Amino acid sequence: MGPVKDYECLCGKYKRLKHRGVICEKCGVEVTQTKVRRERMGHIELASPTAHIWFLKSLPSRIGLLLDMPLRDIERVLYFESYVVIEGGMTNLERQQILTEEQYLDALEEFGDEFDAKMGAEAIQALLKSMDLEQECEQCVKS
Repeated sequence: MGPVKDYECLCGKYKRLKHRGVICEKCGVEVTQTKVRRERMGHIELASPTAHIWFLKSLPSRIGLLLDMPLRDIERVLYFESYVVIEGGMTNLERQQILTEEQYLDALEEFGDEFDAKMGAEAIQALLKSMDLEQECEQCVKS
């Protein structure tokens, strides 16, 4: 993202203006002015998906509108209180059906791996990825 001190890398190997623009092999910091830290944005790869609160809590909920689900159900899935069916398969479970822990365990015992249900932001991400946006756009234009 940038140096902490002007024209000095983090480990101190490169100091002064004569090393301007050099990227340190040890610490990976570019030798330049500290004000570049205010201009540069960092990107962190997270281990699991997350749902941004702006898209969840804004009224109306953007995620809720896209998935056509009530905010309360989405919150229960995101906060690991309930499961949501991603794909019902050859069962009587429907896509986006909310299941409690007990219902999920019963369905798992009855159907095995015939269906797919998840919880957390990973489940919401899977639902959003499975949407056909072109078809949704056509439906919006027609109505």
